[in-house]
Amino acid sequence: MGSRHSVARDDIVLCHVVTGSIPQTVGWRMYIPSLEGTIDRRLLVNYRVEPAYLQRLLPGPFRPKLIHGMGIAGICLIRLKQIRPRALPAACGLSSENAAHRIAVEWEENGEHREGVYIPRRDTSSHFNVLVGGKLFPGVHHRASFQVTEDEDSFSVHMASDDGETRVAVEARLTSHLPENSIFVSLEEASAFFEHGSLGYSVTNEAGKLDGLELRCGSWKVEPLQVTTAQSSFFDDRQRFPAGVAELDCALLMRGIRHDWYVREAFSATESERVATSFQVPMRH
Repeated sequence: MGSRHSVARDDIVLCHVVTGSIPQTVGWRMYIPSLEGTIDRRLLVNYRVEPAYLQRLLPGPFRPKLIHGMGIAGICLIRLKQIRPRALPAACGLSSENAAHRIAVEWEENGEHREGVYIPRRDTSSHFNVLVGGKLFPGVHHRASFQVTEDEDSFSVHMASDDGETRVAVEARLTSHLPENSIFVSLEEASAFFEHGSLGYSVTNEAGKLDGLELRCGSWKVEPLQVTTAQSSFFDDRQRFPAGVAELDCALLMRGIRHDWYVREAFSATESERVATSFQVPMRH
């Protein structure tokens, strides 16, 4: 039998705990500079997408990061445990289920080539994350319900946001190789592609401003998954992605990874206010 995970007890923990960290000023916000914890389980569900359709969703100066001519976007379904400021013991940490919609991007900054992920939407099981996201730590989070069942080699994650914007259903099992039709020629190529995308920029409530957050893992290991169910209100929307434009490519598993999150400078994007703050389908002209 698979195990069911509950994180409700963590929704109210730490609301009145002194963090022991000196806040870092990023723009006009005061952020906790770093957090640490454990990636208990991380599913990277990846779609290969025609670059022109991804570009429509990106603020400047981002452009899709390509692999063999295709863009990559996806959903990160991650359960975090013992998340806390570095000054606090693990026993004070939070646990939560989270989902992030991501697009692999690259850009030029101060004459240097950069790469990372653009994150138009974050959802979480934790009321605490919703409360402090974009205030004490980067990234606006939306409250969502998660139904998770898993064992050593099978995983089922169903998520529905409270605001009705986002629905995800993923079921997968461990396997020994990537799908034959994957854009990646090997597991090693896929692993390297995603490892290099450790810097994420998330939508904020301020038009044109993106919060920066870097993930550093104590180790990096991914395992391939065979996906039996993949449903997404984002990727299945034919107004956003007509048939054949976005196709499921592969899914990867990470688990039991010690990690740190580091606040990075906010990013000023060149875009309209509507695109900067909305998860809705952009209008076509």
